[in-house]
Amino acid sequence: MWESGGPLTIADSALLWVLLFSGMFLGAGPVLACPESCQCVEQSGLTVVQCASRNLDRIPPDLPRDTAVLLLSSNRITSIPDHAFRELRHLRELDLSDNRIETVDAGAFRGVADSLSSLDLSRNRLSGVPKEAFARLRATIGLSDNPWHCECSLQEMLRELRLDPETVNRVVCRTAEQAEHVGQPLIRVLDSGVNLCNFHRKTTDVAMLVTVFGWFSVVTGYVVYYVRHNRDDARRHLEYIKSLPGGTRITKDLDTVSTVM
Repeated sequence: MWESGGPLTIADSALLWVLLFSGMFLGAGPVLACPESCQCVEQSGLTVVQCASRNLDRIPPDLPRDTAVLLLSSNRITSIPDHAFRELRHLRELDLSDNRIETVDAGAFRGVADSLSSLDLSRNRLSGVPKEAFARLRATIGLSDNPWHCECSLQEMLRELRLDPETVNRVVCRTAEQAEHVGQPLIRVLDSGVNLCNFHRKTTDVAMLVTVFGWFSVVTGYVVYYVRHNRDDARRHLEYIKSLPGGTRITKDLDTVSTVM
């Protein structure tokens, strides 16, 4: 190696060029370093990123692009934003259990729908998820132990999913549009022949009927008020005319005109 301040030899110059070009190529590589809060290991040729129990409040943005298994359980994550895993084209397993997730955006899993085989969202704070969020997902999904609100949109969403068979009975209605379903496993409610969307349509029809009746009552009340108000004005006007000199004769003339008309 050359000394600081000394002249460069041919060998030193060659070494500098090798280091320069190596740095350029390494810097242009697509694989990112492991996030500081996580641990990245290789198992059976797959990159496993261990971020469980790291007190994270969001999904790390600088995950390695060759991540195949991503473990984010037991953190403080509250939401899954759009395109959260867009760069992880090789992602197979995703564990988000035991967090505080309340919202999942419609495009949360866009970009990994074809590669993902396992998704765990158990033990979070989900009461509902947009149907679009799980579009095209073929993964086995765990949704147990969340405070689900059982209504039509949840029923339609679950029809398209492959739920984890071992935990499907723990997808329980914390709240529901029909009180008798509260505390019941959703799969049991649906297996009994109940269609939550029929109840939703009936509720919508009743609400529409009440709205129409309300508008009709308002319009009717306004017409009645308008007629009575004009009738009182006309009576006061005739009384005023009668009070004028010659008012009695004018009133008789008006009555005659009204009779002719």
